[in-house]
Amino acid sequence: MKKKKAVRKKQVRRPAGKVALKGTVSAKPRKAELRHIAWNSVPVEELNSLLGRQLVVGQNVMLARVLLKKGCIVPEHSHPNEQVTYILAGALKFWIDGKIIVVNAGEVLTIPPNMPHKAEALEDTVDLDIFHPPRADWMNKTDAYLR
Repeated sequence: MKKKKAVRKKQVRRPAGKVALKGTVSAKPRKAELRHIAWNSVPVEELNSLLGRQLVVGQNVMLARVLLKKGCIVPEHSHPNEQVTYILAGALKFWIDGKIIVVNAGEVLTIPPNMPHKAEALEDTVDLDIFHPPRADWMNKTDAYLR
């Protein structure tokens, strides 16, 4: 019986300065990795005249910077993704779970998976939406309800 040689995998070490990656943001799901991204390096996707967004996608989470002009309506919809919405500036009025909730700058709304909701920008608004898992319809641009 022949003995098998032990195979050692070569470890690759990267210099400390090469760890943080800047710039390029993929809309495709990706493996978890360390990245450093400036929002001004992420293209704004214009969905309609009142709505734009920027996406940063990780392996298990998506961060969207959503730019809504006053009067923008996000039609009622639901998705299997858990959502956390944080309003950086402005205010959004939500119709959700039989309630009307106004979320102002500095406030957070958590939306469970599959819960129908609608929103209206009460003023020009910048919001950060976090989704788990990442939204496939946003990444592959099949989100016709926003376009």
